[in-house]
Amino acid sequence: MSVAVAESVIPVPRPALGRVGTATLLLLPIALVNAVGFLLPVLNLLRMSFNEALSGGGIRETFTLANWVGLAGDSFYLELILNSVVVSLTITALTLVLSYPIALYLHRSSGRWRTFLTVLVISPLLTSAVVRTYGWIALLADQGPITSAIAALGFAPPRLMFNTTGVVIGLVEILMPYMILSLLAGFGRLDPRVEEAAMTLGARPVKTFWRVVLPLTLPGIALGCLLCFVLAVSSFITPKLLGGGRVFLLATEIYDQAIVTLNWPLASTLSILVLVIFGAALAVYARILRAID
Repeated sequence: MSVAVAESVIPVPRPALGRVGTATLLLLPIALVNAVGFLLPVLNLLRMSFNEALSGGGIRETFTLANWVGLAGDSFYLELILNSVVVSLTITALTLVLSYPIALYLHRSSGRWRTFLTVLVISPLLTSAVVRTYGWIALLADQGPITSAIAALGFAPPRLMFNTTGVVIGLVEILMPYMILSLLAGFGRLDPRVEEAAMTLGARPVKTFWRVVLPLTLPGIALGCLLCFVLAVSSFITPKLLGGGRVFLLATEIYDQAIVTLNWPLASTLSILVLVIFGAALAVYARILRAID
């Protein structure tokens, strides 16, 4: 009897979510996290940038464009923005030049040697940037080993601390692991057989690199440059310590306005400006990827 009843029950089909519904459910948690942890704070900064800063660190809830107009009309901040972008681009270019041969050699390695080199590349990331910056302070000091070695060779040692040179050196070393890992992630299109075919057809190694290897690795180069540029623009600890308060960048100025002078509306304005620079970098990156494809 029970068997007959069970057989007579007609199963009700469950409605299919479809690809759109499944994607929505999968993306909903991370969307909520981004909304609470990123979007709301950014909107709060944007709203605060239109407030008025009072003497003594007070803030008047209002809606004024004085911070934005003052930022656009002040030559100090215009030079600050330009200097931050130029220094970040310089750091990105130097990091790429120094990291590309390492990443290419690591990509072509195999076995335990590749594992060992990968560990060497990742190991600096296990140390705090503060510790590594203090290490550079000891190396770049006026009586440090680098300047002493230059003086021993008979040359006048340059000043490597409390200037832009020290900041560039420190950030290049700190960002190199990120660049190398980004390059390795984008080297998937590089097939050794293509290089062998080019050399078989008579291409010299230099021409093979410029005509074959470099074009195939452009996605990795674009990804590494984007990541390093964003990290360089937003870097604070290294410019603050190695710059000694004499190198003015966006991140250090945001800190000074928020903590030293207690001008939170202006600090919020500069923070939104940094996000605008990030958006411009992402737009350039997307355009480069479209051009590569």
